[in-house]
Amino acid sequence: MDYYDDLETRDPEQRERALIAALPGQIRHAKANTIYFARLLSDIDADTIRDRKALAGLPVTRKSDLIALQKESPPFAGMTALATGHLGRVFSSPGPIYDPQGAKGDFWRFGRALFAAGFRRGDLVHNTFSYHFTPAGFMMDLAAQAVGCAVFPAGVGQTEMQVAAIADLKPNGYTGTPSFLKILLENADEFKIDIGSLKKASVSGEALLPPVRELLKDRGIEVRQSYGSADLGLIAYETEPMGGLVVDEGVIVEILRPGTGDPVAQGEVGEVVVTTLCSEYPLIRFATGDLSAIAAGRSACGRTNMRIKGWMGRADQTTKVKGMFVHPSQIDQVVKRHPDILKARLSVEHDAERNDRMRLRCEVRIRSDALSQAIADSVRDVCKLRSEIEFADIGSLPNDGKIIEDLRKYD
Repeated sequence: MDYYDDLETRDPEQRERALIAALPGQIRHAKANTIYFARLLSDIDADTIRDRKALAGLPVTRKSDLIALQKESPPFAGMTALATGHLGRVFSSPGPIYDPQGAKGDFWRFGRALFAAGFRRGDLVHNTFSYHFTPAGFMMDLAAQAVGCAVFPAGVGQTEMQVAAIADLKPNGYTGTPSFLKILLENADEFKIDIGSLKKASVSGEALLPPVRELLKDRGIEVRQSYGSADLGLIAYETEPMGGLVVDEGVIVEILRPGTGDPVAQGEVGEVVVTTLCSEYPLIRFATGDLSAIAAGRSACGRTNMRIKGWMGRADQTTKVKGMFVHPSQIDQVVKRHPDILKARLSVEHDAERNDRMRLRCEVRIRSDALSQAIADSVRDVCKLRSEIEFADIGSLPNDGKIIEDLRKYD
C-alpha cells in the first residue's frame, strides 16, 4: 500500500513530539504577526506551551464568533499574518465570513485526502464544488493538481450540461457533495447517458450516509469522505469505508466539552477544536462548532495518526445544509426583511430520499401566497439555499431560544 508521504506512517509518539515541538514557534509567530492573537495571547509565554495540558490552558476562538469579529476588524479580524494584497485569493462564505487563501499550491492540504481516495497522477477530476464566492472549488482544484490530476472545473448546477461533459470527457474521478453525485447519476439514467467512467469520488460538505455510499458502490464508484473547513483546510479524511477519519498531519486536534476549553475523555463526544500549523492564517485553538469523538485504535490502512468518528452534529445552532453553513444571524436577516413575521424557526430535515430539506416556520400577522414567496426569495438570497415556507399560528413556536433546529438522523 502506498501513502501520500512518510508522515502518515510515523510512530505516533514521534508525531506527537513533532507537533508539540512546533507549538511554541507557531504561537510566537501568531503573536508577532497578527493583531488578534497578539492581543488574545498577550499574557502567554509561548515557550511554556510544550504539551497538550499547556495547550488546553489557552483561550478558544470560536468560528461562531467570526462574523462579529470580522465586522469589528475587517476583513479577517486581524487573524492573518499577511496583508490582504499579499494573499493568493480571498473568499466569502455564508454569514458572511471572509476566508483567506495563501499563495502556495495546495494551501488547504486536501491533496492528502484525494490520494487516500485513490486519485493519482494522470486522472481527470470532475470538480463540482463552487468556484464562486466560496473556496471549496479551489480547495479541491489545487489539491487535485498537487496530486498530478487534470481538473474539469464544473462548479455547481447545470446538471444536464455536467452529465454531457462527463459523457464526453470521461473523467474517472469526482469531487463534490455526495448528494450532487447521486443527482448526476439519476439524471444520466433518465436520459440514458453513460457516465460510467466515474470510478472514484472524494466527497465533503455534508454527511455521507450509508445508503448513499452503498448506492454509489453499486454503480462502481468507490467513495471516501473528507472533513475540513475554509478556515482550517483539511482536518481529517477517510482511508477505508466506515473506518473513521484519519487526522491530517498539519493540524493538532482536540475534542472539547462544548462551550468550554476542557478536553473530554477519549471516545466521548465533544466539539472539534483545531490548532493549525499554517503560517498565513495561524489559528490557535479554533473551535469549529462541529461535534465528533476520538476513535479507538489505529486505522487498518497503516496510517498511524489519531482518528475521529466523523461529523456527529453541531455544538451550536449553526448548521450545514448541502455543503453550506446556515447561521442564526442569517435567519434573523430574513425576518427583519419582512415586518409581518413575528417569529421564525428553521428546521433542517431529511426528505424521503435522505436529501437535506429546509423548512422555515413563521408566525405572521397576515398570511398570503405573496408573503410566502417573498420570504422564500429572501432565504435564497441570504442563505444561497432554497427553503419551504410554512405559516404557524401565533404563539405556537416553542419558546426555547432556538432559531435553527437540526432534525436529521445519521444512524
